[in-house]
Amino acid sequence: MLTLPNILTLSRIFAVPFLAFLLWWPDWALGYGLAFGLYCLMGITDYFDGYLARSSGAVSKLGIFLDPIADKIMVAAVILVLTAQGILTGPYVGDMHVIAGLIILVREIAVSGLREFLGGLQVSVPVSALAKWKTTLQIIALGSLILGNALPGWNVQLGEVLANVPHTVGLATLWGAAILTLITGWDYLRVGLKHMD
Repeated sequence: MLTLPNILTLSRIFAVPFLAFLLWWPDWALGYGLAFGLYCLMGITDYFDGYLARSSGAVSKLGIFLDPIADKIMVAAVILVLTAQGILTGPYVGDMHVIAGLIILVREIAVSGLREFLGGLQVSVPVSALAKWKTTLQIIALGSLILGNALPGWNVQLGEVLANVPHTVGLATLWGAAILTLITGWDYLRVGLKHMD
């Protein structure tokens, strides 16, 4: 059923290859600026598809199925491309920031599998407030990392290190999201274990 909310959700999925294309060249500041704009637009459609579906009573099974998939595809694509292009690196720990991205990806896959398993048992797992904070930090982190390459001159001196402001914010919030990912992932797993033999 192609309602307006579902069309908005599908537009996010179809926009992912364009987003990945724009992120492919880390030295292309304009491309990263366009990617940041597209990323923000995708975030806005994410908000409005849910809002419109609830306010107009147009919540559908297709929308319930597609919405989390669209979010996970976008997050996974951005993390993978930023990792491939060496963006998930920074002072002091180098490319160890990739671990934060890996934690997020592993959790998304594990929780999706767990939800599918519990769905077969007619058990629903509501999204916690902490999980919403995790998602918020994740969105801020990836947007900031994209913005950092769009504004390569926005730097501050931190001791002996010259740090790009949005990039540094992105790395810090990515670790915050990864920590909340571990906490919320354990919460979901604990619920799932109660229903396993």
